[in-house]
Order: sequence, then structure tokens, then C-alpha cells
Amino acid sequence: MFRGFVLVSHIFRDIPEIKEARLNEDLRGAFIDAINTFAKNAFNNLSLEYLESNNTLFIFKVTEVKTSDCNEFEPVILYGLAEKKKKDPDKIVKKFLEKVEPILQLFVTRYNNKDFSELTQFEPFEEEIVEFFV
Repeated sequence: MFRGFVLVSHIFRDIPEIKEARLNEDLRGAFIDAINTFAKNAFNNLSLEYLESNNTLFIFKVTEVKTSDCNEFEPVILYGLAEKKKKDPDKIVKKFLEKVEPILQLFVTRYNNKDFSELTQFEPFEEEIVEFFV
């Protein structure tokens, strides 16, 4: 996610609570961007790792990327939704963050200094995300 817009998306498994809500992906992206910006500004550059809501974890991994239209690095956020069930949330978050780190680094390497307004360029990256989890 970048500037509140979801660039790449893949659903590995439906989470009943989320599926029923049918939240708009861009609305979710804008919310995640806003909450991370708030945390960074309000708590002296602190970034959130996750939020809990009932049995759902919203997990975030933030890094920075430079686009062709800006001279400064900006945050890009990889996020996932996971069922909490009875497991310790910290263990789920840790496992998720370890798994997605190489995906996020590959994304940054591939798209650094690109024009992020061309959203179709990110479509092939969905297949690569799936490959990391196969």
C-alpha cells in the first residue's frame, strides 16, 4: 500500500468476519495509511506492527521507497489480515513479519524510482507474492 492506495492484493484465505464486512480495499488502505501516519507523528516515529479486532489481526510491515515523482523516501506498507483464534498474537505477528520481509524488499528493489501512478505495473507482482507462500 502506498499513499493510501492498495497497489497489489491477494486473498489467500477468506476470513469470515472480514468477508461479511465486505470492506472496500481502498477504504481499508486509506485507514491503514492514516493510522500508521498518526502513530509515526504522535509517538515520535513509532510504526505499528499490528491491531487486534475480535478474532482478526491487522499486521503491518512498513519500509520506504522512492518514487519518480518525489525526491524523498515515502512509506510503503505491506499488510495482512490473519485470524487470531486462540494463538498468541505476538507469535502470529512475528511469523508473518518474518515471512513477508523478503517480499517487501523485492518490491522495493523492483519498483524504486518508478512512477507509482501507473497501477497496472504492479499486477504481475501478485503472482510473486503467491510464490513466496507456496
